[in-house]
Amino acid sequence: MEPMIRVSGLTKTFVLHHQHGAKLRVLAGVALCVGSSECVVLHGPSGSGKSTLLRSLYANYRVQQGQILVRHRDNWLDMARATPRELLDVRRVTMGYISQFLRVIPRVPALDIVSEPLRAAGVADALAEKRAQELLGRLNIPKKLWSLPPATFSGGEQQRINIARGFAKTFPILLLDEPTAALDAGNRSVVAEMIEEARTAGTAIVGIFHDDEVRNRVASRIYALNPYEEAIA
Repeated sequence: MEPMIRVSGLTKTFVLHHQHGAKLRVLAGVALCVGSSECVVLHGPSGSGKSTLLRSLYANYRVQQGQILVRHRDNWLDMARATPRELLDVRRVTMGYISQFLRVIPRVPALDIVSEPLRAAGVADALAEKRAQELLGRLNIPKKLWSLPPATFSGGEQQRINIARGFAKTFPILLLDEPTAALDAGNRSVVAEMIEEARTAGTAIVGIFHDDEVRNRVASRIYALNPYEEAIA
């Protein structure tokens, strides 16, 4: 099992500008190592910093202290100090991120939304479209919707479009932020199966799952977080 993520001394503090610049420390001294073919599930009560940690790994949040090393192009890169260009390259090549929310793109058909990551990676249009069709079918998106923009789809349908897009390209590292929230039992099972397949293929996965059944099915290890939330003068 090759290490793919190494986190040490991670501290994240939010500045509350609407409260006269008060500071709230949510994560302090977090250490985590994730290897290939692992699915590490972040677990803890609301406010324990699960989403904050996941977004910090993806560098959506910048941290104040610590390292977030990821294995990228056969080298270690610190996401906490990476340049914008390096972050874009990591997200294009190494690290995928799937949430429960789809950023709806006006007038772009669902099929194109799902296949876009593959096209961006240089995959031929026909192969990218075939892969997108396979995923949409597997996630039970009716074929009549494939050519339509998802803006008017139901929340569950939009969520499945987002999952299909996230799984279209194979990433060495995959971050999952409640991907099965609000899905019915059948589609939750499909997504859990896709996660298991990615893990078997060698992907290092870090995820948040509020559904006990899915969490217990996919987790190779639980990483517990407890509320920190320390106010700083």
